Amino acid sequence: MLKDKSFKFAIRIVKLYKYLCDEKKEFVLSKQVLCSGTSVGALVREAEHGESKADFVHKLAIAQKEINETIYWLELMCETIYISTQRIGKPSSGCHRNTQNDHSLHQNRQINH
Repeated sequence: MLKDKSFKFAIRIVKLYKYLCDEKKEFVLSKQVLCSGTSVGALVREAEHGESKADFVHKLAIAQKEINETIYWLELMCETIYISTQRIGKPSSGCHRNTQNDHSLHQNRQINH
């Protein structure tokens, strides 16, 4: 479930990046959100095949930091009028759900090992 959600989130981020570059001619902030937003899914995938419990937990912790960074860039772009909350929704809402999922997955992993 987290793998699918983080992948769909990355797709939305890529589409946002394309919009910002093509329509708004914005290339700096958009690159920041592209990097942090797409790395979440990559880290979740890496965590799936962690070499140890500690490796799994560490990768999910990094994914959580990337989610927080993505929220920052999205909020900044909303406040500087590059994007509207109507276009993307409240930046922290979808990211926050992913963060909660990361935390739940981390707790389940601890219980199972």
